[in-house]
Amino acid sequence: MPSITSWRSWAEVLSSDAVSALVERLGYGFSEPGPLLLALTHRSWCSETGHAASNERLEFLGDAVLGVIVTDHLFTSHPEMPEGLLAKVRSAVVSEPTLAKVAADLGVGQALRLGKGEDASGGRSKASILSDAMEAIIGAVYVDGGIDAAREVVLGLFDASIAAAAEEPGDGDFKSQLQELTARRFSAAPVYELGAEGPDHEKRFFARVSVDGNVIGEGEGRSKKGAEQAAAHAALEHLSTVTVPNHESGQHDA
Repeated sequence: MPSITSWRSWAEVLSSDAVSALVERLGYGFSEPGPLLLALTHRSWCSETGHAASNERLEFLGDAVLGVIVTDHLFTSHPEMPEGLLAKVRSAVVSEPTLAKVAADLGVGQALRLGKGEDASGGRSKASILSDAMEAIIGAVYVDGGIDAAREVVLGLFDASIAAAAEEPGDGDFKSQLQELTARRFSAAPVYELGAEGPDHEKRFFARVSVDGNVIGEGEGRSKKGAEQAAAHAALEHLSTVTVPNHESGQHDA
């Protein structure tokens, strides 16, 4: 981790309204600006400026820290919940959509250091970039303040998501929900098509889901499973807005 002398001072960092607002909403006081600035540094900014370090290593660390904290909290808070449901709840909480929503609520997108091209293409609102940055911020808190500080931040930010997922443990499994819905409405199963781009260490996966040859949802993620879940989620949202034949009743529903 770079020392404080290799970064701008806190006064300079906080002169940015977006970063200042992010620090306030995060509720954690970093001892020096290095970890936070690194967490907000996207690889596109590094490519354009020649800066060597992006937030990818912190993202890797934050992903592990988040998983441990959420798992420990679920294990101790829900002694009655079996392993299978614990895994489903954890998966819903640490998913890309949940991370992206928390990041958006914090204003992470506005505080990111992005390359001009990525910024112009809407990078500040992309779920993949926001979720990666959120994990990097968690990693930065861990580096700066240790596991206790990270636990306080994570549980403060994700408490509502954890409670919602624990109340309905299966709700985060969008593929299963879509499977059941399409069986009722179309008497057909969803079909997924997958694609990928980027080098092995930072590959992004893209999924498209269709029913009877009609595309009903698209999504992306850092794994094939994540991309399919995102596509299924998009398909469920799409189907909630359209009227299609109900093959169970012979009627139409929305």
